[in-house]
This record gives sequence, C-alpha cells and structure tokens, in this order.
Amino acid sequence: MTTADGLNAERKALPLSLTPNMSTVVRGTHRIALVGSRGRMGAMLCERWSEAGHTVAGIDLPLTDDAFASALDGADAAVLCIPAGALPETLHRLVPHMDGRQVLMDITSVKIRPLEQMEAAYTGPVVGTHPLFGPQPNATDLRVCITPGSRAGETEIALVESLFHDMGCTVFRSTAEEHDRASAAIQGLNFITNVAYFATLAHREELLPYLTPSFRRRLDAARKMLTEDAALFEWLFEANPLSTEAVRRYRSFLNVAAGGDVNILVRQAAWWWERETPADKKLI
Repeated sequence: MTTADGLNAERKALPLSLTPNMSTVVRGTHRIALVGSRGRMGAMLCERWSEAGHTVAGIDLPLTDDAFASALDGADAAVLCIPAGALPETLHRLVPHMDGRQVLMDITSVKIRPLEQMEAAYTGPVVGTHPLFGPQPNATDLRVCITPGSRAGETEIALVESLFHDMGCTVFRSTAEEHDRASAAIQGLNFITNVAYFATLAHREELLPYLTPSFRRRLDAARKMLTEDAALFEWLFEANPLSTEAVRRYRSFLNVAAGGDVNILVRQAAWWWERETPADKKLI
C-alpha cells in the first residue's frame, strides 16, 4: 500500500496494570503535527485537540517536504493518523524533519509491527496509541490504549496521555503484544466468526422461511462490519500476528460443541453476564 492509497482509503514497554505516574503529567498547551488530517479520525482529533487549546498543524496529500518541515517546526509530537500499511513510506518522508526530541505517535489498531517500524525509522521517543473508538465516538466511553516504545521516558509517555486526557479520554498502558492479543480476540475474532457464520449459510435460499428475530438481530449487527468495513477488518485480521492464535483457541471451543458438551460452553459464556457491573450495562 502506498501512502496515497492509505490516506485516501481512510483520509517494551509496560505491564497492562500499570497506571500513569500522575506526578509527571504534562500540563499546558502543545503543538501537534498530525499526518492524515483529512481522514475521518484525523479530522476528529484535529478538532478535539484544537478545542482543548492545543495548536494542530494538519498534513495530508500531497505530502511534501515543505509541508512536513512547516508542520514539525516547534512541534512537541507528530501523530500518524494513517493506515498501518502506509507507515513505511510516510516514515521515510517524515522522520528527516524530526529533531529527535519530538514524540512520534500512531493511532493504528495493531501495535507490534507499527511500533517496530517506527522505532526502526526514528531514534527519538515513540509511543503507540489505539483510541478504542471511531470518528463519531460515544462521549461516555473514550478509552485509549497506550503502548510505549523502548526509548520513551515517563515524560514523553505522560505528554501523550495528557493529550488524550485533554479531550476527555481515559487512558491505560499495555505492551504491544498484550494489545495485539486482545485486539485479535475482540476485533479479529468477532469479524472472522461472523464471516464464517454467514458464509456457511450463504446461497441457501431454503433457509429463508425459517429466519428468526434473533437471527435477524445478528444479521443487522454484522451488516456494517461485513459490507462497509469488510476490507478494513480483513486487513486488521491479516496484519495482527496473533490473529491465528485466537482462531485456534476458538476452534478448540467448537470442538467441545462438536463433542456434545454444549453445557460446558454455556457455563463458560455466562461469565460475561455474571461479572456485569452497572458501568458495563451503560456501555451496552
């Protein structure tokens, strides 16, 4: 994928339980260079950070040296709001204009490979992020996963966290591997099981008279994922090195069902509703 293709398409860190060291939270306004400013996520972040009082210099096609030099002059952070497949070419153009102190960030939905690519290209601090919401977020559930690179110090990590705090987000830290394992289970497995389910039933018109309300609810819930967003989710599945691990685990549960022990799976699945808190119910 070229940079132009990627932008047009979407126009070691710390343990999961570690919370930010609030004594090093970076306060005040910052200058941010944001690549992909006309994409849906990029435009939303430009707006939110500007509303929070930060200065945002947007960069989008055409990506020129003059545009990079101007946006990065005096910037505290450079944020890559582009598909992960466009990172290598963009980094090649971006990094020569960075001064080594600026924080390099991304917002991709996979973290292992992008973090490796950013740290290979840039000798300064790198902090991966994954906003767990889309360009039209629910104001009550703005969570961001932070995956610090090996050269990012507490000050740089706190700066990134403060940017998201300023737009009303809750942040938590993880490693790239922990993130991608969770993403493979939550995003990847949700996608692949829906694909497999509806592909299994496709072209069987004799089933249509038997459709139930529960089937239609699942069909409606999967529509956007498997039509409008199918290419994105297919790419995310293939880009995540831990996707196949999640599928193998799921297959082991299907084997339990094939053996007739469905009650075991029902008891296991009940965990989701047994653990439900009032806060969980508000998010559903």
